Amino acid sequence: MVIYSKADIHVPISKIQHELKRIRSNWINHFNTAHYQGLWTVLPLRTPGGADSIIPDLGMADHYKDHPNMLLFPAVKQLIDEMHCEAMSVRLLNLAAGAVIKQHCDAELAFEKGEARLHIPVHTNPDVAFYVNNDRVIMNEGECWYINANLPHRVTNDGHSDRIHLVIDCKVNPWLEHFILDSKIIAHAPDQNRDPELLKQMIAALKMHQTSHSFKMAAEFQKEYDDLIKSKA
Repeated sequence: MVIYSKADIHVPISKIQHELKRIRSNWINHFNTAHYQGLWTVLPLRTPGGADSIIPDLGMADHYKDHPNMLLFPAVKQLIDEMHCEAMSVRLLNLAAGAVIKQHCDAELAFEKGEARLHIPVHTNPDVAFYVNNDRVIMNEGECWYINANLPHRVTNDGHSDRIHLVIDCKVNPWLEHFILDSKIIAHAPDQNRDPELLKQMIAALKMHQTSHSFKMAAEFQKEYDDLIKSKA
C-alpha cells in the first residue's frame, strides 16, 4: 500500500499564484465542520455536474464538469488538460493560519482502489504539518504529491500565513501509475488487513463522517477487524 508519493508532474506554479492573487471570488467554509478548528475554506473548480457545490461526492457522481470558477484559472485548466488521466473533483483548499484539520479518513480515496488525491501547494509555510498514517509529509510550493486519503491524515497550520493547496481527485490509469510508483520519494505500508490498530483508526475516523457511505465502509472494516482478531485467538 502506498502512503504517499511525490509525483514528478510539472506545475505552472507562478502562473497559478498570479491567478489566485487576482481573484475576488468568495471562498466557502468547508462543509465538514466536525473535522476542523479555525478557518478552512474551499473554492470549487470542478464539481459533480459543474454544480455550485464544495462536496466532491467521490464515488457517487456520474460525471464531473468545470465549475465557472475554472475560467478564473487558465493555468489550472491547462494543467488538468495536460494530465493524461480523468480528473474528477478539483478544488483550492485554504487552511488559515492557526487552523487545524483533525485526523480523519476519506473513504475509497486510495491508489489501490482506483482513485488518487493529488495535493499541490500553491502557498505554504514551514510551520504547516501534514501527517498521513502518522508520517509527516513536507510539501513545497509547486510540488505534486499523492496522498493515500483512505488512511488517517491530519494537518496543522502553526504558521502566520494561510496554506492554500490545489487538490485534484482523479482516476488511476497507467500514466498516473508511472508517476506514483516510479517516484524517488515514496512510502509504503503493509496491507491494512494485517494491521488491526490501523483498522481501528480507520473505523473511528469513518464513523465521524456520519454519512451512509462512511458507515458502510466502517462496517466493512469492522468485519475485517473482527475476522482478524478471531484468526489470532
